Amino acid sequence: MSEPRSKAQHRRRRSRTALAVGVPLALTAAGTFTYGTDLGLLGISGRQASAAAPAWAADTADGFASVNSLGQNGTYGGRGGKTVTVKTLADLEKYATAAEPYVIVVAGTITMNPVGKEIKVKSDKTIVGQGTAGHIVGGGFFLGQGVHNVIIRNLTIRDAYQGIWNDKDHDFDAIQMDGAHHVWIDHNDLRHMADGLIDVRKDSTNVTVSWNKLSDNNKTFGIGWTENVKTDITIHHNWLRETEQRNPSTDNAAHAHLYNNFLEDAPGTAIKSAYGNYSRGGTKMVLENSLFQGVNNPVIKDSGAAVVQRGNSFSGTSGRNESGGTAFDPKTYYPYSLDKAADLPSILKAGAGPRASIGTTSASTKAAAATTLTVAQDGSGQYRTVQAAVNAVPANNPARVVIAVKPGTYRELVKVPSNKPHVTIQGTGGSRKDTTIVYNNASGTPKPGGGTYGTGGSATVAVEADDFQARNLTISNDFDEKANQSLDGHQAVALRTAADKVFLDGIIVSGDQDTLLLDTASKDRLGRVYVSNSYVIGNVDFIFGRATAVVDKSVITLKKRWNGTSAGYVTAPSTAANRKGILIANSTVNGDVSAGSFYLGRPWHAGGDASLDPQTTVRNTSLSNAIRSTPWTDMSGFSWKDDRFAEYRNSGAGAGSASTDRPHLSDAQAANQEVADWLAGWTPSAS
Repeated sequence: MSEPRSKAQHRRRRSRTALAVGVPLALTAAGTFTYGTDLGLLGISGRQASAAAPAWAADTADGFASVNSLGQNGTYGGRGGKTVTVKTLADLEKYATAAEPYVIVVAGTITMNPVGKEIKVKSDKTIVGQGTAGHIVGGGFFLGQGVHNVIIRNLTIRDAYQGIWNDKDHDFDAIQMDGAHHVWIDHNDLRHMADGLIDVRKDSTNVTVSWNKLSDNNKTFGIGWTENVKTDITIHHNWLRETEQRNPSTDNAAHAHLYNNFLEDAPGTAIKSAYGNYSRGGTKMVLENSLFQGVNNPVIKDSGAAVVQRGNSFSGTSGRNESGGTAFDPKTYYPYSLDKAADLPSILKAGAGPRASIGTTSASTKAAAATTLTVAQDGSGQYRTVQAAVNAVPANNPARVVIAVKPGTYRELVKVPSNKPHVTIQGTGGSRKDTTIVYNNASGTPKPGGGTYGTGGSATVAVEADDFQARNLTISNDFDEKANQSLDGHQAVALRTAADKVFLDGIIVSGDQDTLLLDTASKDRLGRVYVSNSYVIGNVDFIFGRATAVVDKSVITLKKRWNGTSAGYVTAPSTAANRKGILIANSTVNGDVSAGSFYLGRPWHAGGDASLDPQTTVRNTSLSNAIRSTPWTDMSGFSWKDDRFAEYRNSGAGAGSASTDRPHLSDAQAANQEVADWLAGWTPSAS
């Protein structure tokens, strides 16, 4: 995206008050807000309302939580009860502690008050996040004696940490159960708590813990605290990363079945693992097809405990790795299937934690149903280049095609044309840095057949097909600005999307100016893009375009310019009127640049089009001191104040209080500017 040399003065004046930034006035006056349809919820006005339960509410647990015992035949939570949506602590507590069954949809960030509060959940409840929007901050949930049939899914529960690593004084857990049974904890992101992420205590039993991310914690996952050998528990497809102890620690469990878990201690970090899986007391543990990477003392057991190991993989581990004794056959209690331990990094990085769309089908099952084309530079795959694999996808393909790219640097241009939908490009390495697609075209670079590239044409990877996905790789434009000072502009796009339902998950997009172009097929076409768990790197207008785009749970890294100076703009939306623009949520903006040198955005009226209505909202995001105290600015004669730019509940040194030069959304306005509102019924899921 380039700023025209001649800055024609195109200005508009609209009657839009500061209190209604980005929100239609009719809705503001009515106090009405409507969620997307991805959870099957109806619009609600001024209070929580019930709706028909969505399809996923019929999901039931697997593992020991599915076993008929203690008068409870499986775990199905609030199925059959009312479905309610909550955004406040008062409403969450009201429904979670009610006597009757409820499916409780958490549709925003709820902060516990006081810090460390644990809501005392009653039986027959499903508590589930709406898409990836459900966050519980500073506390969690407690399931007491006799509480049963509870499902906790698709939530992020975080940040009760009180600054003491081995905290003995603050028992602030994400999920604690004392004497509960039939509990399913699934697809959550649990991190940075003062005590345990999960505590299964005092003879709690028939518990399944599946597809969760557990990270950044000391005492991660404890099971036991009783002399009775009673607990039955299944732990599968969880990603434990940067956790010190209790991974888990399993004390006096009658049946502990652990399979397909990925324990990762990354090198060069402050958190060092003390041990991995620990079988204590009289525990009988079956440990299958799990991957331990860099973990100290990966498997240990007491003399009276049992550990039966089958199919596990150990990489860079040290210390104790023990097994012995007799345990049990899990298949006498429930059916299950195993993924290969070597496949767990890709499976769990794609499938663990909160998802925009949840279900019981595993990521590996979905991948198995797709056509897979392999790419490897050394000839060990079907194709040597990514573009060759794209070319092999049949026109108008009706089903998913996964292009699995082996580690390496692929210096090539890649284009996915509009007649090849349902394509996934996925790196197969252990890190998103292992597989890189890179080129160095820029606006003004000569084309091979004559003429020069424009901004959009400079893209290393160009996506024009709907339902595209990319994950676990890096897409880069390494155009050398210093060596090309003769060129008129330095717009050099790494990734351009011009399609709908584009899901970028766990990738790095790297460049300088105009790194990530999020466009639509045409001005009148909707183009939704969801960027999750990713890094976007650049300096000038490096997230830009007219798409309805969400950057969620990601890191936006600010770079200095080619000459070492610090100055730039994060976003340059070019949104059509009556469309949503760019939403940055639950993310971090930082980088090695000077304080107060970067704007959050400016309005791009492409081609001087005064009918456009650019929008950027930045919410629930940590801003470094690089962000200016007046974070929005004009562009090409268009005033940002005539368009839609706002913040909500940001934090960090670069955050600031509301003013006429720094609009903040009210709580009511923010209720209409969440991830689900942007996605408008689309539920991205890994495939």
